[in-house]
Amino acid sequence: MHYRRDIDGLRALAILPVLLFHAHVPGFDGGYVGVDIFFVISGYLITGIIAREVDDGRFSLARFYERRFRRIVPALGLMILVVLGLSAWLYLPGDLEGVPRSALAATLFASNLWFFTDTGYFAGGADVKPLLHTWSLAVEEQYYIGFPILLMLIVRFAPRWRTAVVMAIAAGSLLLSIAMQRDTSGFTFYLLPTRAWELLAGALLALGVVPALKARWLRELVAWGGIAGIAFAVGCYDRDTLFPGIAALAPVLGAAALIHSAPGTSAGRLLGWAPLVGVGLVSYSLYLWHWPLIVFTEYATDMPVTGWTRIAVMTGSFVAAILSWRFVERPFRDSQAMPARTIFRFTGATMALLCSLSLALMAAGPWPSRFAPTVLAQAAGRDDISPERKRCHDIFARGATPCVLGAAVPPDAMLWGDSHGVELAYALALEARAQGWALVQRTTSSCPPVLGYDAPRDARCAAANRAAFAALRANPAIRRVYLAAFWANGEFDDPAFVAKLDRSIAAIRAEGREVVLIGAVPPQPFDVPRRLAHLARAGRLAEAQGVARSWLDARTVHLRALFARWQARGVRLIDPAVALCDARHCAIEQDGKPLYFDSHHLSVTGARLVIARGG
Repeated sequence: MHYRRDIDGLRALAILPVLLFHAHVPGFDGGYVGVDIFFVISGYLITGIIAREVDDGRFSLARFYERRFRRIVPALGLMILVVLGLSAWLYLPGDLEGVPRSALAATLFASNLWFFTDTGYFAGGADVKPLLHTWSLAVEEQYYIGFPILLMLIVRFAPRWRTAVVMAIAAGSLLLSIAMQRDTSGFTFYLLPTRAWELLAGALLALGVVPALKARWLRELVAWGGIAGIAFAVGCYDRDTLFPGIAALAPVLGAAALIHSAPGTSAGRLLGWAPLVGVGLVSYSLYLWHWPLIVFTEYATDMPVTGWTRIAVMTGSFVAAILSWRFVERPFRDSQAMPARTIFRFTGATMALLCSLSLALMAAGPWPSRFAPTVLAQAAGRDDISPERKRCHDIFARGATPCVLGAAVPPDAMLWGDSHGVELAYALALEARAQGWALVQRTTSSCPPVLGYDAPRDARCAAANRAAFAALRANPAIRRVYLAAFWANGEFDDPAFVAKLDRSIAAIRAEGREVVLIGAVPPQPFDVPRRLAHLARAGRLAEAQGVARSWLDARTVHLRALFARWQARGVRLIDPAVALCDARHCAIEQDGKPLYFDSHHLSVTGARLVIARGG
């Protein structure tokens, strides 16, 4: 297979959107599709090599994995080593423990399995996982464990069926991905069965399934159509796009179209432009280094990279990538300087070292002795959550019986809401226990208590709300309903949504029940316990300050416009802003205790303050 400059240029079209997406550059909300482009390129190039050698009867698994180790392990090993060192120095207790676990998984090419069980790619918590991006490397390596063996077996036992078998597996993987595109567990995003079709799309090109396009005008049309497909996905997709599945067809087919048709076209000449080829050459190292640099910078500054910080991090990512490519990737790919035996020994030693370091850090646990007691006291705010959160939250998804909190009496109240209601329910339960009443907790993550609301990525939300309202109607003993949600997240300050909330309040009141609306909790632009711990570490805890009150009011303008009307109808309002904010700013700590356990969920301390003072 002769060298193609346009494929290196296509690598640039894959890595640049990923970098710009992770760096929060506007206009690149769908940049994560760059990973799918990489899958197609990998499937095409490596299948071409495997198929040619298998057909010639000279394929060797040992030689194949030697090439994979040369390509993957040296730069990856160095990056993991640096990440472990920086994490041990920078990360607070509670954040550190996950890093060596993910490092162990990344070293064993199983990080997609780890992150599938640990977090979602777009979910909270991803911002403190500097090895999250290694999930895609794990998918590839798992694919290449079985695919070469499959081709060998087909050539030996059913050579005429090779194309049909590969097409059937690709079709099955694609259909599974589409069938599971609403999956919220992470299976569809992280795991090989729903991603294999993207690699197999490139493999089918390498196997000659798609006939060559001879007409110049047709190749031009298909190639530019490929660029348009990629540009559409990068520019129009975002975190709420159901992905992968049908949406993944645009970048995958776009990449396949360019691989198949770009040579000899104007699109191919564009991809062969020297700057793009240069980026493509260092794309692997750029992929490895950019995400940890972004994560560590945001962790240290307690804010997303923006402005000059963004430019500095992106520049640093390129510098690290070029150095890694020049002094790590290239020397290890030189089979004259690094014979096969050396590569296998190096790979074994590297994996043993990284596994040992990861296990040692795992044994060390949170390692609190690295920090002063004042720092640890602030960091501990992340654990100031309802002791009933695990048992009582998201019960609808588990089919469990809703929790009754407070005194040991039949409940006469209900808290209905999303995850913001969990600690508020516990704070109410403390009052209820003292006063002799009880409440039912019905909280579902990312699901505000609004009838008719359909969560973009979660079909269970509407069903959970219907079940909550039906349970309310079936139990006349429930006389009071508390409504709590993340009202200030931006999505809900929409007149159409507020109208649905208005109708929901009316429906509850029509059942003869009192409504208590718990208003918007001011979200912060940083993780509060982490921010306070960093300030304590720097001796600047007195500078702790939350968002401006004016910003909160502007964020919830449509919601707040109805407060007076609701109160006139008898709806009681508990306004967190009354308890947390003065005329200028909102507080994030009181008496040395964080009022939040992350950036927008109140801690138990904060929830108790709101319930006590928010009326």
